[in-house]
Amino acid sequence: MGFPGLWMTQSGSTAYRVIPKCACSTIGQILYFSDHGRFYDGDVHDATDGIHKWGIEASRAPITEAVRTHSAYAFTAVRNPYRRILSSFFDKICGVQRNGRPYRGNLVPKLTQAYGVQIDGDFDQIAAFRRFLLFARDTVRWRRPMDPDIHWSAMASHAATFVANGGTFDHVFHVEHFAAGMQTVLDAVATPHPVVLADVPRFNESSGHGPKRAHPVEAYFDDLSRHLMLEMYHRDFAVFGYDPDNPARAEPVEAIDLEALHAKLLV
Repeated sequence: MGFPGLWMTQSGSTAYRVIPKCACSTIGQILYFSDHGRFYDGDVHDATDGIHKWGIEASRAPITEAVRTHSAYAFTAVRNPYRRILSSFFDKICGVQRNGRPYRGNLVPKLTQAYGVQIDGDFDQIAAFRRFLLFARDTVRWRRPMDPDIHWSAMASHAATFVANGGTFDHVFHVEHFAAGMQTVLDAVATPHPVVLADVPRFNESSGHGPKRAHPVEAYFDDLSRHLMLEMYHRDFAVFGYDPDNPARAEPVEAIDLEALHAKLLV
């Protein structure tokens, strides 16, 4: 199976398990800068050189070697599940993607037909999101009417592929504490070019793709919605220390214990 979703600097300093909707654009650009002293011109997800990616055939051997020998500092970042699924909805369902098209072609018309998700005009964001959440639950729990998309499949599932195939994380941090978490990574490695986090812009590639959220996070989640969230993301809440009972709370309630994390991801 290898190491899907893994990016590594060409210098071999760091290996990053990408988890979508968890500051991956900013992290990828930081890794690129650490090797080249400049940011990638465009969306770093589109980069096919200057950074190793598991999806690039020529990158697989060096990535595998680095993971097997643990020569690269391995890390990932996670995000509050309530905010992550909302971000996925506004970006991937309501928004136009960087290629100028809706995400996954006819996905939205199918959602409208099968789940009643209406996103035209000045739509009811709460009603549309809750219907989308039913669809997301069906994909995550039952793999129907399609396999879960990487943007709303569980974070634990993404991270677990790295561990199950022989990888070991040196650091996993909460996006809510991005500066401290990313600084820990940078302090642990020697890079060809120093990175000053205070000077790094946030590369939010989904910003402006869709409508702005009109309500506080907690307004989108009634009792049924919170139940669906627990169905989909009970491991994410437990493994990464987020509060499943209070959608209004973005901050984690527990620190991440790396030893316990590896054990839980293998279950």
